[in-house]
Amino acid sequence: MSNSAELASPCISVCLLDESDVCLGCYRSAEEITDWFMASPQEKQEILDRARDRRLADDQVWLN
Repeated sequence: MSNSAELASPCISVCLLDESDVCLGCYRSAEEITDWFMASPQEKQEILDRARDRRLADDQVWLN
């Protein structure tokens, strides 16, 4: 994957970790945040998928 097709960081500059060390802004774990810049495109996509799943699970908590 070329640099122009590089996945963008999901950071929204709301950097606050919850008790599980998950950012309340982007839903990445602290480890995923620090690993982001060295991750391959496939690893970045996996991080994004996990963050999306965490956000959806959190949304369900608020809706119930």
